[in-house]
Amino acid sequence: MTGIKVALRQKKISGGRKSLYLDFYPAVMHDGKLTRREFLKMYILENPKTPIDKAGNLETLKLAEAIRHKRENELNKPEIYSEYEREQLRRRELSNRCFVTYFEQIATSRNNSNYENWIAALKYLKSYSGGTVKFGELSESYLEGFKKFLLTTKSNRSKKTPLSQNTASAYFNKVKAALRQAFKDGFLQTDLNSKVRSIKEIDTKREYLSIKELNKLVKTTCSNDLLKRAALFSALTGLRFSDIQKLTWEELEEYDGIYFLKFTQKKTKGNEVLPISAQAVSFMGEPGEAERKVFKGLKYSAHLNKQLLQWIRVAGITKNITFHCFRHTYATLQLAGGTDIYTVSKLRT
Repeated sequence: MTGIKVALRQKKISGGRKSLYLDFYPAVMHDGKLTRREFLKMYILENPKTPIDKAGNLETLKLAEAIRHKRENELNKPEIYSEYEREQLRRRELSNRCFVTYFEQIATSRNNSNYENWIAALKYLKSYSGGTVKFGELSESYLEGFKKFLLTTKSNRSKKTPLSQNTASAYFNKVKAALRQAFKDGFLQTDLNSKVRSIKEIDTKREYLSIKELNKLVKTTCSNDLLKRAALFSALTGLRFSDIQKLTWEELEEYDGIYFLKFTQKKTKGNEVLPISAQAVSFMGEPGEAERKVFKGLKYSAHLNKQLLQWIRVAGITKNITFHCFRHTYATLQLAGGTDIYTVSKLRT
């Protein structure tokens, strides 16, 4: 194959960025079909403002140009590279990609409460790295440094308050998850995730609501009725937010006046059969079509957390209650009612 021209081009995408791609003329075979384009999964800012952004753009363009040049050589003079050399070039390319960009792509693909945690972890990663770090620059010492950074930095929510150790642990685990995926995807030649230990969590007091406090909440108006019903449903069933969010009407069954939920836990992927009370069913609202979500429209967000806090405070409850505390409440009420510890622990896995 001779006479193939390869040009580096840019395409505007969302978020004020440009995606870099190669333009082949004439078209070449790729994945079994002719194509004119090969997107590099590399991005630059459309209007870089800071010196770091400008330097990042320049570095990315230089790398993209090197890839363009190599592609042109491969297509017109494939004999100049041995298979070993091509593999080495491929590895070098991947090691020059930006881990922060890779992490951001993973973070933005998440949903539910996970999304908020991934985005928060991304902010601290950007702060530590200055916005960019190549895969080839990652090492055990670099990650240990990031771990120390998380344990000593201030919270983004309050510049006067240190980031809690448990929060630091959660954010560092997100980075470890990204490292694990990067190793699988071939960006890392070493499984750094397995070489770096997580930040140890410390035991904290788990808040829960008493029956009296639950009754107060039932009687107190919430600005978000969907949230209120979902929270009380969690307290009466022990379901976590993600399982409540995806629950459909076909997962509710009734036998001789006894209600059951037959569902798959989102976190553990385990199949469950859970008997629930008629009172819990009453918070599910009017039945709909089998595939319809019971709590349609329920989404995790900072605004939802604010509405939850307002509802708690209006009810006269001063405890630091989050949505997950309703799940803790279920276990506590079950134990108080005589349910054996094995049954409770199984429901909470």
